[in-house]
Amino acid sequence: MILLLLGIFATGAGLGQATGGPFSWLGGGSKEPPREFPVLKPSKPVRMTIKSIKVAAPVMQVGLADDGSIAVPDLDRHNQAGWYEDGPTPGQFGPAIIVGHADTRTGPSVFHGLPKLPAGAKIEIVREDRSTAIFEVNSVERFDKGQLPAERVYGDYRRPGLRLITCGGEWRGGGIGYADNIIAFASLVSVRKP
Repeated sequence: MILLLLGIFATGAGLGQATGGPFSWLGGGSKEPPREFPVLKPSKPVRMTIKSIKVAAPVMQVGLADDGSIAVPDLDRHNQAGWYEDGPTPGQFGPAIIVGHADTRTGPSVFHGLPKLPAGAKIEIVREDRSTAIFEVNSVERFDKGQLPAERVYGDYRRPGLRLITCGGEWRGGGIGYADNIIAFASLVSVRKP
């Protein structure tokens, strides 16, 4: 599965292959994941809330685009996030992947504020089973599109995790889009039952 994901992030969506290293100024540093954590049974995400950056958005399912990248919501649905349906659901072991636009020609989109998301901030994911998986941000990092720390982003199955991914950095236009990707790394810390 990791090999399929190496080419993710369609340029037209402003998402591209990522690499590099952390830029701690993005998310205000990093926070160690908790040592104890819950683990949930599979249940699809339907809505997400990130109060610290004013996100309250529906979450739709996305698969792979024709070019092998992870598909994202259409540009006319730029205030929706997309959960990669072939990966873990939020709360299962492994990194659940949720992608979204930073902006479009008409203005800011769902993950516009992602670079300002501070370590320790909470992300709430309402799931189809009506439970709410609550994640805590460990770090927000910027990666150049030239390389991707694939194992770190997609391969950590030691605990339930979450990756929020959008575009960022300098706008290059054409077939490139943005120069970088912004990735928020978060860990499951608690669950609210219905």
